[in-house]
Amino acid sequence: MYDVIVIGARCAGAPTAMLFARQGYRVLLLEKAKFPQDTLSSHYLHSQGVALLDRWGLLDELRATDVQPITHQVYEAPGVRVEGFSLPIDGLRTTYAPRRYVLDPILAAGAVRAGAEFRQSCAVNDLIYDDDRVVGVRYTTPAGVQTTERARLVVGADGMRSLVARKVGAPNVVEHARLTCVYYSYWAGVPADFELYERPGRWIGVVPTNNDLTLLMTYFPQADFGEVRRSVEPAYLEAFRSTAPELYERMQSGERVEQLYGTGHQENYFRKAYGPGWVLVGDAVNHKDSITARGITEAWVQAQTLTGYIGANLHDDRALRSALRRYENSLSDEALNHYQGALNVAELKPEGRTDMLRKLVGHQDHIDRYFSTLSGAISIDDFYNEELLTLLDQS
Repeated sequence: MYDVIVIGARCAGAPTAMLFARQGYRVLLLEKAKFPQDTLSSHYLHSQGVALLDRWGLLDELRATDVQPITHQVYEAPGVRVEGFSLPIDGLRTTYAPRRYVLDPILAAGAVRAGAEFRQSCAVNDLIYDDDRVVGVRYTTPAGVQTTERARLVVGADGMRSLVARKVGAPNVVEHARLTCVYYSYWAGVPADFELYERPGRWIGVVPTNNDLTLLMTYFPQADFGEVRRSVEPAYLEAFRSTAPELYERMQSGERVEQLYGTGHQENYFRKAYGPGWVLVGDAVNHKDSITARGITEAWVQAQTLTGYIGANLHDDRALRSALRRYENSLSDEALNHYQGALNVAELKPEGRTDMLRKLVGHQDHIDRYFSTLSGAISIDDFYNEELLTLLDQS
């Protein structure tokens, strides 16, 4: 019998398994894919995520890949262009946007080194109950054999369409309609910083990644999804031409080297986070529009928070319930703020942001602090300090 079974070994599950294993627990990590394998992702690591990766001792391993360091950010919208970067966290200011087929194996290997048992190509089919408590999982091995394993706690880190959430009937406690659809690909010969471009009804995201490639993403209103997917490439290119003309010119000297990837299924919700014998992390508990690229970073924050709250008390019923309740309550703080921030951006109505940012032009410290609210280096409440409010009132 295991102490913890974690379902899903990507950005939420592997760190959760690693951190539980480092606490001395016997951990089984199950993953339906065979690594390395890519997956849909904006794959940007905000400063908060980079700091956690460093704390876990995995940052140097990521740096040893060919992922490009990011030290400069650009935001451009009608009537305003600002440049700068987030304030550091733990002395770290450089960020990265690694491909998932690079990042996910690093995280899984970290879990294995910590002592977790990692089984790939295993499809979890069901949960096992003792009365109303989840006590294990039923899954299919790579050889096609049906088997079961039991544990004190089952962690659903299995994404937006979480089997764990479905089987336990975890309800949505916060829910909003889909706001955007997104298409993206990878380009050679298009050097870039971390760049964001916005016009009413359009959003462009640009980040350098592995293999000297640049990720170029386009966001459209959800209402346009049907039309866009019928003619993806022309819509994709036209979005760059009309929203970011200078970037579009740079693209003419480059080459798209992969297919276009995309989705119109960007759900926005918080689910009930835990119950008897189970808990959810990552996209399984909270998914939002990817437009602010907060998913990976927040999954890591959740893994750190959950395992920290449980600590050595996994087998103490009262202490475990208290820890799980504290974990769920924590989601209503910082995570809820970033959730609302993503929804605000995903409305694709830049007017409010541009009005405020125009007033920050010439005040680099405030521009960097604004970028820091996106990275997690400072909170929105800290950003709107007395000095900034005075500046905004005088402008």
